[in-house]
Amino acid sequence: MQEKMLQVKIDGKEKTYREGTRYLDAAQEFQKYADSRIVLASVNGRLKELTKKMKDGEEICLLTLKDKNGFMTYRRSMILLMLKAVYTVGGFELVDRVGVHYSVGSGFYVTISGEKKTELTFLKQVEQTMREMVEKKLPITKTSISTDEAIELFRRLGMEDKEKLFHYRIASKVNIYDLAGFKDYFYGYMVPDTSYLDQFTLIPFDEGFVLQMPKRSEPDKVPEFRADAKLFQVQKESLKWGEMMKIRTVGDLNERIVSESVHDLMLVQEALQEKKISEIASMITAQPEKKLIMIAGPSSSGKTTFSHRLSTQLAANGMKPHPIPMDNYFVEREDTPRDEDGNPDYECLEAIDIDLFNRNMTDLLAGKAVDMPIFNFKTGKKEYKGNVLQLGPDDVLVIEGIHGLDDRLSHSLPKESKFKIYISALTQLNIDEHNRIPTTDGRLLRRIVRDARTRGTLARDTIAMWPSVRRGEEAHIFPYQEEADVMFNSALIYELAVLKVYAQPLLLGIRREEPEYQEAKRLLKFLDYFVSIPSENIPLNSLLREFVGGSCYQV
Repeated sequence: MQEKMLQVKIDGKEKTYREGTRYLDAAQEFQKYADSRIVLASVNGRLKELTKKMKDGEEICLLTLKDKNGFMTYRRSMILLMLKAVYTVGGFELVDRVGVHYSVGSGFYVTISGEKKTELTFLKQVEQTMREMVEKKLPITKTSISTDEAIELFRRLGMEDKEKLFHYRIASKVNIYDLAGFKDYFYGYMVPDTSYLDQFTLIPFDEGFVLQMPKRSEPDKVPEFRADAKLFQVQKESLKWGEMMKIRTVGDLNERIVSESVHDLMLVQEALQEKKISEIASMITAQPEKKLIMIAGPSSSGKTTFSHRLSTQLAANGMKPHPIPMDNYFVEREDTPRDEDGNPDYECLEAIDIDLFNRNMTDLLAGKAVDMPIFNFKTGKKEYKGNVLQLGPDDVLVIEGIHGLDDRLSHSLPKESKFKIYISALTQLNIDEHNRIPTTDGRLLRRIVRDARTRGTLARDTIAMWPSVRRGEEAHIFPYQEEADVMFNSALIYELAVLKVYAQPLLLGIRREEPEYQEAKRLLKFLDYFVSIPSENIPLNSLLREFVGGSCYQV
């Protein structure tokens, strides 16, 4: 009987393989052409694990650790390896709960509850066990079971977060991963076996440890560990608040939505943010020399609404706040620097008229009257319309822009006159104890919803530009976040359940053949975990209103 052959295209090359060939076999053949380890395949625009078999006529793109989806696959698989080692060393009877939390350094902050905590000797044993499993090249296998079976499995394993999560899933099937008898659920794909997971270290940190891994840009080495202390404390505070409210995971949130009035939760969360903003205003009021309030943060952090709410609190303290959007200090459009692709780079520091900004601020601090510029985005030029400003004893400038924490922007201004605030949406919610929610996902969903409402931008186009936005954040915002005098977390514990209502139809509008379909499908699957919440009860001054609409502010 003649053997059936398959005709496929891999990374643009026509290839012929025997029926039954896996993507892994092709990856081994094509590895010599790749810039890093191949870990995943994109097949006709859909992600596939390397252990899957090819089909005739497929167009295949092999993804490496330097690709976003490949890198996420590596980090996800590393968590599975770590969990297997923790339970191998500590045992289910001594290890109660392993929580994988937010990013620290280039890894994840992990805590363990139960009799077996994170003593140094225990961590060394776990790390040694992980390295032994890497050497053994243990396969990571996937099976599909019914949702009811998954609920029973996780009840038996004592993984209450997952048991609760699947009580609210509509999908009838659940994919379960198995590593040497250890079974768990993960939101996303895995590498074929443990030999792929050779770059890591475990570092004792705070009340737990950090699973330190390579960076996407340099996937072949583990970088030196460096923690952003201020950012970590803000994230830890938010985590503790979620635990206090008994909402650590999506399952907890869903349970609150369906069993109780979620309105009370919304009000408490909003009150907590208002309290934080009030505290920041009091800090500023207590330092009368602080005249320049510099607010910076990544895209869709809610900077505009935050600056309005801070101004309200400052006014309540007897001060006279004046909002200054840094966008008004853009250089003339023809003078805007170009990026490496030849496109206007509006996010680099040089896109700001630094000299004019420093002259204006210096004059204002000296008590002079200044005609403030307004940037006309239609003409691409600054205009002067008699917006004259002069600071009195109680006046303060609230300056919002991505470069606010970079002293090169305000190089000529006295340090004692500046009060720096970093704002970002640092979600404290996890899908379950082992599947974290990246803060970038929350911000991307915020932006998809806002840009569709305010600019008529398709979700496809917002997703397409997101990598460029992220590169700008990495270059111009994150390196300076620890320079802030105070940090503010704008994430609301209930917001993803609200954003779901707005984002789902926008994401469903992305067609299968479009390049952004993969990301849209991932986000839709993510939103499927949430029970939705209508937006009627959201307060009019909520940060979330900046994105879903209905704000009492001009945002």
